[in-house]
Amino acid sequence: MLESNRAFSSFSVNDLAKARDFYGRTLGLTVSETKEGLELHPGNTDVFIYPKPNHEPASFTVLNFLVDDIEKAVDELGRTGVRFEQYDGEIKTDEKGIHRNGGPTLAWFKDPAGNILSVVEKK
Repeated sequence: MLESNRAFSSFSVNDLAKARDFYGRTLGLTVSETKEGLELHPGNTDVFIYPKPNHEPASFTVLNFLVDDIEKAVDELGRTGVRFEQYDGEIKTDEKGIHRNGGPTLAWFKDPAGNILSVVEKK
């Protein structure tokens, strides 16, 4: 029934101006603003970001970006001020914040609202 319809992802932030700056300037995405929130269109994906005064970040990854080269992506994002999360436990990251211990090779980071994002190396 829904397979022929377009779909989009959405999540909330507590400060739309900070989100616009982060997604536009820091991540380099094209961001358009509507009266309801922000629209991002990375690749063939549609993402809607809406303001929520009582926003609480999710405890899981809300948006993943597929990249050809994880090392290059982490280095380039690091130069724009992105700080990668460090995990040491069942999920472990190296000194750059890259998880390489089985499964996909990826690195997590947060937006200004505390939402968890990632870059994931294509296989």
